Amino acid sequence: MQSAPRSPGSWPLAPGSPTCTVSPRAAKALSAPLTCKHLVTISKRRFTHQQQATRHCTAIPADRFHWFGRRLRAWYRLNARDLPWRRTRDPYRILVSELMLQQTQVSRVVDYYHRFLERFPTLVHVAESPLDGVLEQWSGLGYYARARNLHKLAHRLTDGGTVEGTMPSDTEGLRALPGIGAYTAGAVSTFAYEKRAPLVDTNVARVLLRFFAPRFAARAAIKGALSQRLAWTLAERSLPARAGKSSWEHNQALMELGALVCTARVARCAVCPLSRECASAFDERVLGDAAPARSE
Repeated sequence: MQSAPRSPGSWPLAPGSPTCTVSPRAAKALSAPLTCKHLVTISKRRFTHQQQATRHCTAIPADRFHWFGRRLRAWYRLNARDLPWRRTRDPYRILVSELMLQQTQVSRVVDYYHRFLERFPTLVHVAESPLDGVLEQWSGLGYYARARNLHKLAHRLTDGGTVEGTMPSDTEGLRALPGIGAYTAGAVSTFAYEKRAPLVDTNVARVLLRFFAPRFAARAAIKGALSQRLAWTLAERSLPARAGKSSWEHNQALMELGALVCTARVARCAVCPLSRECASAFDERVLGDAAPARSE
């Protein structure tokens, strides 16, 4: 069956859907085939970001990474907050905490975390519940796609609640599940299984870039593609050499320092365990309004 001709300047959104009108220039761009030249350009751009990040990290002496990690973990052991998801290695409970903590403050999450787990203590309980029941327990946290994805994930891993589900331990397997991106996969892998897995959220990126790569840490640059690629490369390079408790502690410490000391609004350089060697310490050119006075 031959499809109906498309009028110039219109573009079908999906089979059987109405068309939307766009400008002739946009219509021409949409109609143009994606050539090998386009694909090579996209590939080069991505490769260049990775290449630049790798080159930058290679130039950093190994001793600097070792010093960073040792000081960071020693600080964490003395200053870590007692949070409920830090007392468990249950991958399901850690996943629930990580999903809740996305876009939500820790102080709000604690109560929701306990109530949710009382109602749904395992993945099987989530899968057996209708979606409305999961959404009801999530009510008030917002960003309900997180709860919907958790329900889908539970169904997939437990075969609809008929078997006890097991979460993958590797980041690749975790990322194949609904609603799990690179950060969440790294968090579950390292916090539940103590794998040597890097993770980067806004707090972690800020700490790493301010310490190792200040020109990428300014507020205007930190969300750029190259800064993010560099942050992930630094996160991997700064990890302890072996998996285990030290990798768990290292990633917790990165997040904790970014949440309590090296924050976006106030960089508390005077009390930071890394300030002696930090490339951004007290530097207003990097920290901007977050830069503290030296007499703090």
